[in-house]
Amino acid sequence: MNTGNRYKLRHFIPWTRHRLYVMLAVSGIPTLLYYFLEWTWLAIPWVPVALVGTAAAFIAGFRNTQTYNRMWEARQVWGAIVNNSRTWGIMVKDFVRSSHREDEQLLHRRLLYRHFAWLTALRFQLREPKPWEHVKTKPYNREYLAYYSVPEWESDLAHELKAYLAEDECRQLLAATNWAAQLIAVQSQDLRKLHQDGRVSDLNYVEMVQLLSSLYDQQGKCERIKNFPYPRQFASVSLYFVYTLVFLLPLGFLNEFSRIGPHYIWLTVPFSMLVGWVFLVLEQIGENTENPFEGNANDIPITSMSRAIEIDLREMMGEKDLPEPIKPTNNILM
Repeated sequence: MNTGNRYKLRHFIPWTRHRLYVMLAVSGIPTLLYYFLEWTWLAIPWVPVALVGTAAAFIAGFRNTQTYNRMWEARQVWGAIVNNSRTWGIMVKDFVRSSHREDEQLLHRRLLYRHFAWLTALRFQLREPKPWEHVKTKPYNREYLAYYSVPEWESDLAHELKAYLAEDECRQLLAATNWAAQLIAVQSQDLRKLHQDGRVSDLNYVEMVQLLSSLYDQQGKCERIKNFPYPRQFASVSLYFVYTLVFLLPLGFLNEFSRIGPHYIWLTVPFSMLVGWVFLVLEQIGENTENPFEGNANDIPITSMSRAIEIDLREMMGEKDLPEPIKPTNNILM
């Protein structure tokens, strides 16, 4: 997530420079052929260009709207995770009781630290690369990774979990297929045992189980967004329409500028580059908003949000040695 007012031009222009190169070639070649070889048949009426441009604008706008909706849904889901995590902290602190103060504190710590482990496992699962994601496959995205880092790519899940789980529980968890789902299952088993031992009342037990069910629901929503890409047919049509328009633009501009005078046809190059760049950048932005957990600079900052939850819950337990909040790197917060 970008925490600045806007992307700086010194970052945005290099990120989109490949589109400028494409437009320079697409507009320059027909202009040279028209002027030096007198291939006047390259010039076409503006009407078909405008028709294709209307279709391209519609489908590009549709794609950007839908990809934004995916990102906003992901942010809403993680907002619910934050709220439910705080509720879990209150419930653990107030509902789980023991006759011995030290034993009660250990129980609270075990349940809350296992929740931290769930957050950790979930964010590691959400950062796993998928074949349709772009952050590592597109050269302009790989270049931009120099401005920030993705913590889940630089650390190891087993190492992270050692801070929250006992060694045997950590080993069993890592053997599972879905780490986050397994952790909530273990949390439920532990809660049932506490209920059987009389440390959680009947009504409080039901409330806490319902909260675990809500956490499962939010995990499932994250997995749906992560594991189901923006439909490829819409992504493909958007790409094809925009590139069709890009190739037609200079031909239409040649026809328009040739009416003013023979030397004015060179205006085809800058105007084609400008208009084509706008459409290509819209396509690129839509492409890079599709997957809000892939490790992109515009991702939902799940690492930062997980750390904020951990700080809040550990403060509820009265701990003083708290981890530092995650801070942005070059205005990028992960």
